[in-house]
Amino acid sequence: MLNKYPTLKFISTRAGWYFITLIVAITLNFTLPRLGPNNPVDIIMGQVGAGLSTAEAQQREERYLREFGLVKMRGGEIVRDADGRPVQASILEQYGSYLKMLMKGDLGTSYRTSEPVWDVILRAIPWTLALQIPTILLGWLVGNLFGAFAAYRRGIFDKALFPVALFLNSFPFFVFGMLLVYVLSFLIPLFPSAGGYDLALTPQFSFSFIASAAYHYVLPFLSIFLIGVGGGAIGMRTMGIYELGTDYIKYAKWLGLKESKVLLYVFRNAMLPQITGLALSLGTMVGGALITEMIFSYPGLGMAMLSAIQNQDYAIIQGVTLIITISVLIANFSVDMFIAFFDPRVKAGIQMGRG
Repeated sequence: MLNKYPTLKFISTRAGWYFITLIVAITLNFTLPRLGPNNPVDIIMGQVGAGLSTAEAQQREERYLREFGLVKMRGGEIVRDADGRPVQASILEQYGSYLKMLMKGDLGTSYRTSEPVWDVILRAIPWTLALQIPTILLGWLVGNLFGAFAAYRRGIFDKALFPVALFLNSFPFFVFGMLLVYVLSFLIPLFPSAGGYDLALTPQFSFSFIASAAYHYVLPFLSIFLIGVGGGAIGMRTMGIYELGTDYIKYAKWLGLKESKVLLYVFRNAMLPQITGLALSLGTMVGGALITEMIFSYPGLGMAMLSAIQNQDYAIIQGVTLIITISVLIANFSVDMFIAFFDPRVKAGIQMGRG
């Protein structure tokens, strides 16, 4: 039946592959903390067990064993052997417990702060989104405008823009971030080098807090925005020059079409890969600036992940990794759907393959 609807068949096939990828990612996320000689609970208890009484330590350990699904459960209680010790669950039973938790939306509890992992993520995500969405959108818009103008005008403007855009695009986010910190925080002390706001303030909707957050926002914003402008300008310039040299544009000019009409066709076709790149950037933004946040100690998911790694807080590491994985998969699937519906070349390819 799907053969009658090639676009639907294409999307269904991609959805199947993305679902398999998600299962593989979840399995890896479950497996990695369990690859070492010790289970996560042994490591956690080695850090938090000191200073606890025997009863408190046992209670805390059994709580973690439950959360990680490391012990057999029956009727909501831990199954014990003849000596009263918890019976270890098999790896398949542990995996089953992990899947049940995920289906309930339970990502576990941070052993360090004893708060649900979802609370940690929900507290950090607004900072990440506030940093990423404006930088990605503005960088994409400004970069494409510069790139389109360079492709159309060429000459001195293109010769000046292209090396600058190439220079910016060649920098990794974290290297450019460190360079900005060195120049604008140490050599020329204009902006703070770290943090999302003044630590003397409490996060709240007030002028002083918003002003402090905006002041600390400048360097992280610039470190992503300028590189985004460079990448967008290079991509749009390359596609614009290619489209201007195609046969259909030459034919359109030969027919006497107005230059504005010709340029509309040029940049509409050149824009499709750029829109695809924008969709991918928006989808991967949850994990896209983790290193930038770490450099600037920005209180987003990057810092949450760094803190979890330093403290071996496996529940947060697993939770953040899973959220990033899901966001990337959703972004890629959304791009595939966009291409399937709006790119006539893909539709034609699907129909030819069917024939």
